[in-house]
Amino acid sequence: MPPASRKMRIAVITGASSGMGREFVRQLDAGELYDEIWVIARRRERLEALAAEVRAPLRILPLDLTKPESIDVYRETLETYRPSVAALVNASGFGRFGAFADYPLKDYYDMIDLNVKALVAVTHVTLPYLALGAAVYQIDSLSAFLPLPYINIYAATKAFVLSFSRALNEELKPRQIRVMAVCPGWVRTEFFEHAVHDDTVKYYNKFFSPDEVVRTAIKDMKRGKDVSVCGFSVKMQVLGMKFLPTGTVMRVWLKQQKKI
Repeated sequence: MPPASRKMRIAVITGASSGMGREFVRQLDAGELYDEIWVIARRRERLEALAAEVRAPLRILPLDLTKPESIDVYRETLETYRPSVAALVNASGFGRFGAFADYPLKDYYDMIDLNVKALVAVTHVTLPYLALGAAVYQIDSLSAFLPLPYINIYAATKAFVLSFSRALNEELKPRQIRVMAVCPGWVRTEFFEHAVHDDTVKYYNKFFSPDEVVRTAIKDMKRGKDVSVCGFSVKMQVLGMKFLPTGTVMRVWLKQQKKI
């Protein structure tokens, strides 16, 4: 623990057991000195395994953020230690690829609960503890920029994250806190093991690694950006979506997936 005269400087990372969250733990730890990194995910054993890979002590919080009681536990832990949060990464989330009618309603409720409600809750609860100049990374998606048939609800949740993050970034400028939506294209993680159950979505133009996306995000945060997009090809897609009619871009997507 740091001396009593100084608040404990920490990073908080949700979804830290795999994928983007796990990579953020590694890269933030390599680039900054923290008294602790608080890691949040459901799988305790995965979080414990991370301890051997980083310098900073880990505070392991095995929580299911779709449950209100888990948000309460996180809030109470903050109230107990009253840390100075230098970085917050909201990396928890999941998707379902397929026709809207093909999944039970509960799957969509769970997706909204984790991708939207939990992200908002963690951000709100952490807000009083964010340090001057703190960095908030909201893990988003290229799908945030466009309605996407067959990734319908997932894309809608990510559109929320993009709008929320950019607006909050403006609100928090007086506190010199930066909020950035991290909007990658396809990233090779465990996400696809849970999202893909058939060949409804079959066209994936290019995959990036979590290392590439996180490295770009950290650089973009230092540059003061409110949106981070990794890769020239993905940036060109975002640019195209700004100028082309939404219907045209959706038709291109549907042709790629052989739906029309």
